[in-house]
Amino acid sequence: MAKKPIRIGLIGYGFMGRAHSNAYLKVGRFFDLPYECVLQAVCARDEAKVRDFAQRWGYASVETDWRKLVQRDDIDLVDICVPNHLHAEIAVAAARAGKMILCEKPLAMNAAEGRKMVAAVEKAGVPNMVWYNYRRVPAVTLAKQLVDEGRLGRIFHYRAKFLQDWTINPDLPQGGTALWRLDVKAAGSGVTGDLLAHCIDTALWINGRIEKVCAMTETFIKERKHVVTGKVEKVGIDDACAFLARFENGSLATFESTRYARGHKALYTFEINGEHASLFWDLHDLHRLQYFDHRDPSLVRGWRSIHVSDSDQPYMKHWWVPGLQIGYEHSFVHQVADFLKGLETGQPARPTFRDALETQLVCDAVLKSARTGRWEKVGTAR
Repeated sequence: MAKKPIRIGLIGYGFMGRAHSNAYLKVGRFFDLPYECVLQAVCARDEAKVRDFAQRWGYASVETDWRKLVQRDDIDLVDICVPNHLHAEIAVAAARAGKMILCEKPLAMNAAEGRKMVAAVEKAGVPNMVWYNYRRVPAVTLAKQLVDEGRLGRIFHYRAKFLQDWTINPDLPQGGTALWRLDVKAAGSGVTGDLLAHCIDTALWINGRIEKVCAMTETFIKERKHVVTGKVEKVGIDDACAFLARFENGSLATFESTRYARGHKALYTFEINGEHASLFWDLHDLHRLQYFDHRDPSLVRGWRSIHVSDSDQPYMKHWWVPGLQIGYEHSFVHQVADFLKGLETGQPARPTFRDALETQLVCDAVLKSARTGRWEKVGTAR
C-alpha cells in the first residue's frame, strides 16, 4: 500500500535542523507507519548555506523567507528550528495557513506568547507538538512507565540537574547565529528556558503538575561584546538557576542548572524517591535506568542497573537485538514516529503546544521568583 506523503518544510538548519532531518529520513525505515516524510523545503536567511544544507540532507527546494515557506501549497508540516524569539510569529502564521507544526523547545519567550500559539493551533485545528525529545529516550520512557504502574508508591522527592560549562570564558561574545542563546532578546532567558525547560517537561510528564516554586538565578559575567552591534552590552540571561518546587501530589523537588560547572558538557540527571522504590537516570549513560526496590529480599536488596535494550522495553523492538543500545539521535526518530502514529489514530502525540505551555508557566514562575525573592505560584494553562 502506498504511504501518504507528509511534506516537510524546515525553518532553520543548525544543530536541531540536523537532528530533525535525520529523524525524518530514518523513521520510515524502522517504524511501520502509513505516512512517508518528504523533505520538501528548507528555509534560512543565508542562501548559499541553506542550499548546501538542502543538498546534503536531500531537501527538494530552498527558501530564504519563512513567510513564503508557510504559504506554499506543497508543504504539509512546518518544523520550527529557529531562535526562541521567532517561534510565536512563525507558529501563528503556519497555523493560519493550515499547516501541521512541530516546534523546538521552549515553546516561546514567555507564557503570554505561548498562549497565543496555543490559541492559534487550537483555533485552526492543526496537529502540533514541541520537541522535548528526552521523553522518548527509552530509559526515560521506562521510568515514566514504572511510576505510572505504581511501583514506586507515593512519590516523596524529585530532583533534577542539567550542568554545562561552555560559557565560562568572559571573552565569549553574545548574539548572532551561533551565540543567540546568550542574547536575552533572542532567547528570552538563559539556562531556565534552555536547559531547565527539559528538566521541567520531564518532571511534569512523570510526576504531575508543579504548584509553586522558589528560585535564585545568577549572571556571573555581566557584560559581553555583541556579535551584531560590536558593542559591549549588558548580559540579560541567567547563567545559573536553582529552585525548589512543590508538586500538586505533595512531593518536593529541587532543580539546578548552570553553564558554569567546569568539567560538565551536558550532565542531565534526575532521581525520584518513592515509598517503595527509587529510580535514577543520567544522560551520559542514557540507555540505563538505575532502580532500587525496598521490597526486594534484604539479601539481594540494592540498586540495579537496567540495560534498556530488550524488545519489551519502550521503543526497542524497532531497533536491534537485545543488548545493543541506541543513542541521543534516536529520541528524535521516536518523536516523529509518535507524531505520525497520532495522525493515524487521532490521539495527538505529546507534548502538544498546550502541554508545553505548562512548562513555560513554570519557567515564568521561576524567573519571577528569582526577581521577587519569594515563593511564586505557577499559573494554569487552561
